[in-house]
Amino acid sequence: MELAVVIVVAVLLAALCGLGAFAVRRRLIQRAGGTFDCSARLRIPVPVVPVGDPPPVDPDAPLPSGSAPAPASADNGGQGWVFGIGRYNHDSVEWFRVFSYAPRPRKVLKRSRIEVLHRRTPQGQEELALLSNAVVLTCLHAGEPVELAMSEDALTGFLAWLEAAPPGQRVNVA
Repeated sequence: MELAVVIVVAVLLAALCGLGAFAVRRRLIQRAGGTFDCSARLRIPVPVVPVGDPPPVDPDAPLPSGSAPAPASADNGGQGWVFGIGRYNHDSVEWFRVFSYAPRPRKVLKRSRIEVLHRRTPQGQEELALLSNAVVLTCLHAGEPVELAMSEDALTGFLAWLEAAPPGQRVNVA
């Protein structure tokens, strides 16, 4: 009986330490300032194509400049979204996963390589996968499609940051 109590207490302490580590990590990320809640979908799902139509495009192939990825179907529209924190750092946005212990960002988006294609409201299952009142921004970063979901306020700040690029930098904001 005493062994069971010791094991339960040890498991609870380990869980509390894990949650505390998440809180400390988030505080360290936000310490420098310039952070915002930002979900990301780094791999955009390929829509389901009925039999007889041409095969779907390879999702790992880069898109030609100025083209948008095909919209996700209702079957997989909510998949692939990961909660995260964006942090402005000079001429880039660092994106950290919320539920990770990694001290480094998962993705770094350079301002000069971001091309905004369009924005939209979450559709279908995306409404359940994202924070409420989120706006989805479809972008190309170095030729690779990426979708970011953030609040209207964060979106305004993000677009203003993109447009405030130093003279001579190419900026494409839709």
